[in-house]
Order: sequence, then structure tokens, then C-alpha cells
Amino acid sequence: MRIVLQRAKSGRVSVDGEVVGQLPAPGLVLLVGITHDDTPEIGAKLAAKLWGLRILDGERSASDIDAPILAVSQFTLYADVRKGRRPSWSKAAPGPVSAPLFDAFVESLRALGAHVETGQFGAMMDVELVNDGPVTILLDSDDLVR
Repeated sequence: MRIVLQRAKSGRVSVDGEVVGQLPAPGLVLLVGITHDDTPEIGAKLAAKLWGLRILDGERSASDIDAPILAVSQFTLYADVRKGRRPSWSKAAPGPVSAPLFDAFVESLRALGAHVETGQFGAMMDVELVNDGPVTILLDSDDLVR
């Protein structure tokens, strides 16, 4: 699992011009990519890690101040661009595999006490955010939990 975590002043996701999820206050925007060997347990470990990261003002974590989270499924985080000019998506888990794992990851965050909003899985989404800092961090389960 790969997560691009961005500290954000604001963020929202729209599908066909309709807002489907947004940060109600400054918080975190997550782009979440899932690969073939991810599990709900891996998602839960990454959820706990990012919920406790001290990356907000005053070296506080999202858990310290109940910062909201906007999570967006993003299979393109597993693009393989080593050959040719067209990315390969073979490292990204297919929708029937990744959708339940994304949902389990979101539920892990909620179980920790996070207010989480999401985009719409599999839809063409417009993702808007105002990055705060800017602060952008890449979390990769290969580096943290495997």
C-alpha cells in the first residue's frame, strides 16, 4: 500500500461537478494506492502510523487535534514507467480486490477516532486541495510493515 499524505488547509473531491467528500476543517488529504499483496492488517498499520504522525502545527498529530481526513483511492500510485511511454498498471490491485481493502483502511482510521471522508471509488474525480506548508509525505507499506 502506498499513501501520499498531504497536510491541507482545505480539500474536496467532486464527481460530475458534485462534491462527494471534503475536509470540514484543515487536516490531511490521502491518495491511497493498493497492490496485490496488501491486506486489511497492512492498512490498519498504515492507518495507525499516519494518525499518529506529528506533522501538524506545533508538532501535533491528527489524533492530537482530531484533524479530519479526506482519503482518495489512487491506483496510479503503482504505475510502472520503466519501459516505453505508456505506464503499466499491473502492480495495482484490480477494483474487486482494492475496493474492499480501501474500505477496510478507511474503517481502520474511523476505529481510531478519525473523521474520514472519501472520494468515489473507481470514478473519474476532480481532487482539489490547498497544501499547507507544503507538507507531502510518502508512506509505503514495503518500508513500514513488511
